[in-house]
Amino acid sequence: MKTLLAALTVALTLLTGCSSVRLVDSEVLAVSTLAAGSAALAGARYRFERLPSQAAQPQLARMESLAEAALARVGLVRDDAQAQYSVLLEVRVYSFLADDWGNPITSPWGPGAWPGHGQLVIGSGGAMVGFGVHYPPSTAYSREISLLLRDLRSSQVVYETRAVNSSPWYDTDNVLAAMLQAALKDFPNPPAGTRRVNIEIPR
Repeated sequence: MKTLLAALTVALTLLTGCSSVRLVDSEVLAVSTLAAGSAALAGARYRFERLPSQAAQPQLARMESLAEAALARVGLVRDDAQAQYSVLLEVRVYSFLADDWGNPITSPWGPGAWPGHGQLVIGSGGAMVGFGVHYPPSTAYSREISLLLRDLRSSQVVYETRAVNSSPWYDTDNVLAAMLQAALKDFPNPPAGTRRVNIEIPR
């Protein structure tokens, strides 16, 4: 009996621990023009650059704050007055209806016409008459972030990184913060090619 109780306690502890965090898995592609092993960007100062089309995006300042925290983790310092580099940040977020595996789906009633939760649907065919309760699919979110680090003296891009994630998590700021961390993993000399980077965050 004691052995069984101990096993149950361990299992419960493991389940509790697993439920306290969630995994933000991002597909990351980063390219650096710096020489392998270079630490030239350590402690470098930067400022954010904005495109004319971004002027009408009031939420961009909040996104830049998330990026600033991620850039600080890799040793870069924001200094608008004495910047050596500029950082261009772009963020895209959209929602979609998803099946049980997280894949986008289309309502059989047409785009945007999925019936309300628990709506009763009556159907008949031949000698069979039946009814069923149709529930709407869940909402998922696709997010993409990109960072371009440009040398202000030469106007050359020295670092480019992009991260993409699809998940059911609706707290965009928390997910984007994890994606930015993933996008800057192994900065300033990332491995070649696309890779999956997992970041754990509180549930």
